[in-house]
Amino acid sequence: MPCSMGLIDIHLPKSVAKALRLPANSPKRQQLRVLKKLLKKARFTEFGQEYRFDDILFSKHIGNKFQELVPTTDYSRIYEKWWHRTVEGVPDVCWPGKIKYYALSSGTSEAASKYIPITNDLLRGNRIVMVKQLLSLRTYENISVKAIGKGGLMLGGSTDLQKGQGYYAGDLSGITAKKVPFWFTPFYKPGKKIAKEKDWGKKLEEIVEQAPNWDIGYVTGVPAWIQLCMEKIIERYNLKNIHDLWPNLEFFLWGGVAFEPYKKGFEKLLGKPLIYIETYLASEGFIAYQDRQYAKGMKLVTNDHIFLEFVPFNDANFDADGNMVEKPEALMVHEVEEGRDYALLLSTSAGAWRYLIGDTVRFVDKSRTEIVITGRTKHFLSLVGEHLSVENMTKAVQLTSQSLNISIPEFTVAGVPSGNFFAHHWYLACDDQADPEELRTKIDDYLKALNDDYAVERKSALKDVLVTVLPEEKFMEFMKLKGKEGGQHKFPRVLKGIILKEWQDFLATGKL
Repeated sequence: MPCSMGLIDIHLPKSVAKALRLPANSPKRQQLRVLKKLLKKARFTEFGQEYRFDDILFSKHIGNKFQELVPTTDYSRIYEKWWHRTVEGVPDVCWPGKIKYYALSSGTSEAASKYIPITNDLLRGNRIVMVKQLLSLRTYENISVKAIGKGGLMLGGSTDLQKGQGYYAGDLSGITAKKVPFWFTPFYKPGKKIAKEKDWGKKLEEIVEQAPNWDIGYVTGVPAWIQLCMEKIIERYNLKNIHDLWPNLEFFLWGGVAFEPYKKGFEKLLGKPLIYIETYLASEGFIAYQDRQYAKGMKLVTNDHIFLEFVPFNDANFDADGNMVEKPEALMVHEVEEGRDYALLLSTSAGAWRYLIGDTVRFVDKSRTEIVITGRTKHFLSLVGEHLSVENMTKAVQLTSQSLNISIPEFTVAGVPSGNFFAHHWYLACDDQADPEELRTKIDDYLKALNDDYAVERKSALKDVLVTVLPEEKFMEFMKLKGKEGGQHKFPRVLKGIILKEWQDFLATGKL
């Protein structure tokens, strides 16, 4: 986990803070300070000139003026008008200078890769947050300094980046690992040589080969791939559990997906409990992290390199397909409420401005600015008004797994026709003995209890629930064929459109 101690801090004048009656460390004050810093840095860019950043900076109400003058955007719109020119080598478009790195991000359902600009300013901000997270580990009861000092195994994308015309592109994890400070190298596993390997199968084999030579204190990555890696190590060396080889392994830093579906299978590989610490590091920046043990959620990063806005995820702001309306209601951090779902807008030190990242979050503790991720703006099912969120789906699978004492590490759902009405077709990864009919009944019953709209629609237009049980290997094989094996790639929880057709063809023929 790369780190940097060069903290950056720009303060509002004391008179302004006093006039606004803001406590020194209030999230509102921190966010206004971040916004001011971003606007000052980008004021002379093409974007800053078009949207009058100077006028915003001179406004008494900088946040409101920013929302008034700068439109909301998503990847398609900002790339078409602005970012495509940075890929062509044009400097000073949305952020000062030329963009030398791009994170290739396709989410889980898009066919083509997105080119997300990565700047040194963004990477510096990410490193600052990583340092803060490392420092917060001192407050955890069962994490020792010894484990932190041992270093960690970071399972991410390849550092062998694609070379374009004046830029490099690849996974954010690969870009981050490529720029690991020299002093951190001894703590970083699997090391630069293995990290450079593009072939995921070869990378895993090399990690398994080197595993006995390492004393690992923590692991970081997407749960499915960390679990697969540990399974291979245990099998290769005929171990009872991973702690036979790595006795100092104490915690697991994870993010990107809900961990609960993986937990049961994951814990079979352990000799003693791990502490699980959630992080929210997207291609667009480090957004939040769990900064204390037993926290309800992750603490938002409000005072470093990202300005956050929150669009209520409702019918007034989003259409039936999850597309945001042109001028949505957008709230700042001090205006939100607990218990409501919001879509995130980001303005960052890489030239994203009021950018819809596609995730939905919910505040579980506003006073601590703690959130949980509840899903994606386009990853939900509402064929007939059932408004089924990824959070609902994950909880139902978790409860089903617990009640039947089985492991369901992956799942996905599709809306399909059922006569003149509709049905939900669930595909569940399960290597244990499981009865599809029993799974169907359990999941359906739990969803009815969790979601009133779902319960109502199950009595009318949502006529059926179908379940197909598959080996976990099937899900991984599909991801491999899609070129999304390993690293930061996650299986989509909801299948629609082209990717649903590809999945159905794959199950029928074994090919895409």
